Amino acid sequence: MRSVRELIKLSTEYLEKKGVAHARREAEELLAALLNRKRLELYFDYDAPLEEGEVTKYREWIKRKGEKEPLAYIIGEVGFLDLKLKVTSSTLIPRHETEIFADLILKKLPEMPLEIWDICCGTGCLGLAIKSKRPSSHVRLSDISKEALEIAHTNAQLNGLEVDLLEGDLLTPYTGSKADVIICNPPYVTTEEYEMLEEEVRLFEPKGALVGGLEFYQRFAAELPPFLNEGAKLFFEIGKNQKDALMEIFSKSHWKQKHCEKDWGGHDRFFFLEYHRNFG
Repeated sequence: MRSVRELIKLSTEYLEKKGVAHARREAEELLAALLNRKRLELYFDYDAPLEEGEVTKYREWIKRKGEKEPLAYIIGEVGFLDLKLKVTSSTLIPRHETEIFADLILKKLPEMPLEIWDICCGTGCLGLAIKSKRPSSHVRLSDISKEALEIAHTNAQLNGLEVDLLEGDLLTPYTGSKADVIICNPPYVTTEEYEMLEEEVRLFEPKGALVGGLEFYQRFAAELPPFLNEGAKLFFEIGKNQKDALMEIFSKSHWKQKHCEKDWGGHDRFFFLEYHRNFG
């Protein structure tokens, strides 16, 4: 029987040969997930033996990791703020930047019932995180991908959150409705940037959820006003070099309070603005 120590050593060596970055940490994270423990807890039982079935499953996971498959897809879930979310290859893996985004949004929302839409919702991470902290608000999640919406539905049920899920392209599912808050992390990577992404992203995550450049923001600027209540707040995640372009795209007089905030890397990443048709 193999011990925790042996499996980590052998798996680390295997992943290093496969060119996997942070090989030891990845090996430990996979083993911790398999044993339903925190990574550092492995060291408490470093010489404990694993059952044969556990070893077999771990080897399968390590082989997938050696092929550069993202950890979250192998494990099948990821933590996001206080939520546990299922993820599959039909959805992007929620990033730490998006956790920062959700936290910033929550700090800017008043403590009152609101009509909140999470457009391009993917796993539902943003809308569900907001709903978990603002339970009195009516939250709707939408995506053009039926597969992504199925994952978002599963995640809503797993976390005991009641939200509406709508299928369709951008604002189409919301015809006849108006929002107080719009949240969106759209596909904003350019085609050129996509070719430069690391293998784990290019080979496994859905390209359609990544590549879009400025197109989605341009559509929002043109199409959003009829869907917004006076004073509506809009929150977009953006590419690190897109701030100036967003300022221009949302340059019409009804777009107010425009500003960017930075991610942990110091890049402009979160674009906030308000809609005031009757602004004095």
